[in-house]
Amino acid sequence: MLIYKSPKEIEKIKISNQIVAGILTELEKEVRPGITTLYLNDVAEELACKKKALPAFKGYKGYPYSLCTSVNNVVVHGLPSKKQLVEGDIISIDFGVLFGGYYGDSAITVPVGKISKSAKKLILTTKESLYKGIEKALPGGRLSDISNAVQSHAESEGYSVVRVFVGHGIGSSLHEDPQIPNYGKPGIGIMLNAGMTIAIEPMVNEKGCEVEILEDGWTAITKDGGLSAHFEHTIAITDKGPVILSERIVS
Repeated sequence: MLIYKSPKEIEKIKISNQIVAGILTELEKEVRPGITTLYLNDVAEELACKKKALPAFKGYKGYPYSLCTSVNNVVVHGLPSKKQLVEGDIISIDFGVLFGGYYGDSAITVPVGKISKSAKKLILTTKESLYKGIEKALPGGRLSDISNAVQSHAESEGYSVVRVFVGHGIGSSLHEDPQIPNYGKPGIGIMLNAGMTIAIEPMVNEKGCEVEILEDGWTAITKDGGLSAHFEHTIAITDKGPVILSERIVS
């Protein structure tokens, strides 16, 4: 069931997403060789507490942490740990909060120190794929227009998009309808309308699209060991086009 939001509700969702955006900005500053992903998790929790926001992921379907920290060949849902990041790693940081009855959700992938040119290109292409998808979030368009834009850009650079995980609607629940795949033909699926709030989140692999889940039941890795990157924004579809509610202001 699609849940359309009023302008007042969209503003509340934006407030939650701006909390997420600010925390992701601070977490990015903390990423460096030698720190642990568990440290990042603790920082995120502390910052959310200061904003009187609840971490959205902690306890969700039994997930034990506030952050998803996915390093190198981990696609999504990487569990924070005491393992230290090293020079040349890349890390996806996915975070969400509940504030004022509404959710925010966003993700970034950042380098750990100096990284290879190939890793830089993967990160850039994944971020570009996200924005290509956002550009297609237009009233009167079709859901698969977003999916196709993501896939087309990623594959044009020689990468593959993950198919088993998708974007989603968001609002007073963390995950609402519709599901938003990162692949597909354009011009099909539900019609996009003003009042929809959705989280678009490309997961792009350096090699093949196949993934597997580790024994912990959460960590998803690339089946072939290639790198993976992940970006996510929560947006609102308005009569004037897409508005990014989780846009970060980086000084």
